[in-house]
Amino acid sequence: MVIFMTSTLPVHGWRLAGLMVLAGAFAALSLPPVCALFTLPLGLLVLYRAAEDAASWKGAALYGFLFGMGFHTAGLYWLTNAILTRVHEFWWVVPFASPGVSLIIAPLIAVPAVLCRLVPAGWRRVLMFGGSWTAVDMGRVLIFSGFPWNPLGSDLEIPGRLGDVLIQPASVLGVDGLTLALVLASLAIFRGRKAALLVLAGALLWIGVGFWRLSALQPLPVTNPRAVLVQGNVPETEIIDHKQSVENFRRYVRMTAQGVQQARLMEDDRPSVVIWPESGFPGLLDEDDLARQIIAHAAGGAPAMIGSDREENNHWYNSLEVVDQDGKIAAIYDKSRLVPFGEYQPWILPFNVLPGVLTPGPGLKTWTMPDIGKVGPMVCYEIIFSGSVVAPHDRPDWLVTISNDAWYGNSAGPRQHLATGRMRAVEEGLPVVFANNTGISAFYDGAGRETARLGWGKTDVLVSDIPSPLPPTVFARYGRAIPLGLSIFCILLAFWPSRGQPRASVVMR
Repeated sequence: MVIFMTSTLPVHGWRLAGLMVLAGAFAALSLPPVCALFTLPLGLLVLYRAAEDAASWKGAALYGFLFGMGFHTAGLYWLTNAILTRVHEFWWVVPFASPGVSLIIAPLIAVPAVLCRLVPAGWRRVLMFGGSWTAVDMGRVLIFSGFPWNPLGSDLEIPGRLGDVLIQPASVLGVDGLTLALVLASLAIFRGRKAALLVLAGALLWIGVGFWRLSALQPLPVTNPRAVLVQGNVPETEIIDHKQSVENFRRYVRMTAQGVQQARLMEDDRPSVVIWPESGFPGLLDEDDLARQIIAHAAGGAPAMIGSDREENNHWYNSLEVVDQDGKIAAIYDKSRLVPFGEYQPWILPFNVLPGVLTPGPGLKTWTMPDIGKVGPMVCYEIIFSGSVVAPHDRPDWLVTISNDAWYGNSAGPRQHLATGRMRAVEEGLPVVFANNTGISAFYDGAGRETARLGWGKTDVLVSDIPSPLPPTVFARYGRAIPLGLSIFCILLAFWPSRGQPRASVVMR
């Protein structure tokens, strides 16, 4: 197999450029929901060989960029669906949706393609490639409000028991540490029989650790509430034009009453909390006394967490608000991480394409409330940020994120979004409730195991007990410093002097 790491690619020029785009798109099949893991090592091998063969560092950078364009355009193809919901206004943006976002983040993949040429061929070059890939990929949180979507570590989120086992090391390494392990393993398997056997042994150890952790987990003695999650399944066109607002509100109220009644018929007397998704209330909840009274009556005394817009001093917020048994607002959380090009317009565009912009909230918080317990609220996009979903020094007992993925249709988008909630549960050791307008809604325990689900496009109520939290994980204590430190270690190790290694093998030109 080592021949694949040393032989020259059989194409050149524009054919090689096209191959890089195709290799990136092929590697994207390893992402959720497909999770075709075999495509990642094959795609990365093509990029690695092209980077080594390039006549100069500029050529290596170009190949990395083209690979990134293929990878991110394929992985984010569903962004086009969001434009199609308002195609009469933004028809001209349709061809640029996913390629446009890819154009911004694809250059990051050029970095490992260039830096690996700084060290001699062999193991040190593989270490440099893997370490620099992970380090710059972690840097995506610094682009605008951050865009860390689809890290390679999410490839291991295979549905079912196998995925549960494979993602357990994220409790120590985080998703970025999983990315580092996958990149190194993907290139190492082509370095000969011994290297392939080493990767196989590492994979078996990895799986063993996953099984051991799942069998050894001891939840904390905390009883979280029972959630009545309402998935109204309101089409995005109706949310935008407000023509069916009254009927949609009645639907949510009716389903809430049904769900609360269902919760009361369950065996114990655990307190309940009602959860509506992002855009669940079609107005300004904090300004509508009558609507809050109706919600409180339907909830039968249970607190209700409702997604709603909010306006204050000419600033608009995307919020999660708690309505108590008296119909009053008991708590408000304003979304603090906004979606670039969706909820605000980055400076990179000199012209306006958004009908309105939102204001970010002050940041993460933990609510401690009767019948709700200690909960960390989030809205939609915020769940994708590894290591940044829990308020500092105030750890909750469960996390809730409300979302509206109707924008993206029945595509990979909602499933990739859901996968981020599963990964955050493992990283933090906290149960996650993912409430989505059109689905997919789900409950995860602190090990990332799914305990309840409502599929895409279903109009229904999901009633389920929220699992107890686990003790804080290693990652919960130290966060992204762990994968970043490992990445830097790989980079430094790549520069470690080796006996008999000719300097001529360094090909930075």
